[in-house]
Amino acid sequence: MEDATLVKLTETFDFLSVRASGDHSALNCPANKLFEVAQSLRDDFGFDLLVDVTGIDWDAASPRFSGVYHFFSTASHGYLRVVANCEDDINPQLPSISAIYPAANWHERETFDMLGIRYSGHPNLKRILMWDEYPYFPLRKEFPLAGIETDLPAPDVVETTQAKVKSAPMMGGPFVSTRSGPMSQAEPRARDESWTESEEKPTEPSDEAKR
Repeated sequence: MEDATLVKLTETFDFLSVRASGDHSALNCPANKLFEVAQSLRDDFGFDLLVDVTGIDWDAASPRFSGVYHFFSTASHGYLRVVANCEDDINPQLPSISAIYPAANWHERETFDMLGIRYSGHPNLKRILMWDEYPYFPLRKEFPLAGIETDLPAPDVVETTQAKVKSAPMMGGPFVSTRSGPMSQAEPRARDESWTESEEKPTEPSDEAKR
C-alpha cells in the first residue's frame, strides 16, 4: 500500500496510529472504533477483502490480548494490517465486523475458540473447532504445549470408545524454527525427531538433539 493511503487514513481518523511493521503497512486502532474504521476501509478506501482475523496473547503484558485484522484491496493490491487491543485482560472483547465483512464470521469464531476473545454483535459466536463445553482456550500462553487430558463431551462416546481426549506427548519437543531462509524451511520442527507416538523416546538423545 502506498504511504499516501496510510497518511490519508491517519488524517481521516486522528485516533489511528502507525504501527511498526517489518512487512506491510499497519495501524493501531482503539477497540471501540474498530467497526467504524472497518466500514470506512471497505466503503471509502477500497479494501474489499478481509484476508483473516486472528489474535495475540501477550502473556504478562497489559493489554494482554490484541485482535489482528488483515485487509486487502483487489483493485490497488494494497494490504493493511489493523491491530486493536482488548481493554479487559480477564474477559477480552472486541466488536464483530462480520456485518461489514461476512468472512469475519468464521474467523472470529475460531479466534474466540482458540483465544477466548469474544466478539460483541456476532450473529452466532459458538466454538468452531472444540465442543461448546470445552473449558480451555488452546492458544493462550498458559495452555501447555502437550495439551490437557479432557473428558469427551458425550457419555455415549465415552462408553463406546472407553477413551478420553489424551494430551499429546510433545513428539520430540521442544519445537524450534529457523529465522532465516525460505518460509518452507521455517515451519517449527521437533528438535529431536528420533521418536514418535509409536516409537518410544530413546534413553540417549540423538545426535541432532545434542546440537
